[in-house]
Amino acid sequence: MNNSTKTFQFIRQGKVRDVYATPDSGLLLIVASDRISAFDHVLPNTIPEKGLILTKLSNFWFNITKHIIANHLVDADPRINHWTDHVRWSPSDLKGRSVLVRKAQPLKIEAIVRGYLAGSGWKDYQKTGCVCDIALPEGLREGAKLPQAVFTPSTKADVGEHDENISFGAAGNLVGADIVRQVRDVSLELYNFAESYAGQRGIIIADTKFEFGLTDDGLILIDELFTPDSSRFWPALSSQPGSSPPSFDKQFVRDYLESVHWNKLPPVPPLPVHIVFKTAEKYKEALKRLIDNP
Repeated sequence: MNNSTKTFQFIRQGKVRDVYATPDSGLLLIVASDRISAFDHVLPNTIPEKGLILTKLSNFWFNITKHIIANHLVDADPRINHWTDHVRWSPSDLKGRSVLVRKAQPLKIEAIVRGYLAGSGWKDYQKTGCVCDIALPEGLREGAKLPQAVFTPSTKADVGEHDENISFGAAGNLVGADIVRQVRDVSLELYNFAESYAGQRGIIIADTKFEFGLTDDGLILIDELFTPDSSRFWPALSSQPGSSPPSFDKQFVRDYLESVHWNKLPPVPPLPVHIVFKTAEKYKEALKRLIDNP
């Protein structure tokens, strides 16, 4: 799709992505930046090439999962040269990090699937033996593989606010009982498909989150899919219960911020150069394992 003579207008800036209106009222232009967020705050540093990696991985996953559910992707390589205002990107910068997508009404929940016990799920389990009101077997350790993947929805927070794990029933109250059942079933199918694929390439997808939207045609996948921003990627050979293994995702950044005892309120501390570099290397390794080394 050639958009070289069309104009695009800035709408909003998310934690990572910038969104633009297009001359076609049914489409949006989304640009993935190198910004990184943690604990619902955007950090002052950027991670080199992060937006390129997120876009390439998402486009890859959108393509190989479209037999499970439709997604928002329309053009993975739009050529944009003209803007109306808020010129934030040059045409050369857009290459590889911009996509044209279908408009959809985002659901008010994040769809999270956990195949392993980690993060907030591990914290909830330690307190209650459950994750989002789902009872789990006793005696599980951090990083343990669950008997089967579980759907654990959360609220969708704005920038600076915190997502909260909620029950299946509470999610149904937010989006409707029929919709949340469909989201659960599709999310589990997506996770099981991707977990099998990644496992053949030496990566465990410990957990992941999806975003869905509604169109006139029904439910579709939106935002991103199985990236180091939205998933925990663990190396299969070094993962074992009892700890949180080294990963190919932004958990490395979260761990650093926890180590400096940041109170998760502004101002957000900057990342040291070596943390930025190592994070970039982890994202590149995830891309290499999942796409470049089948």
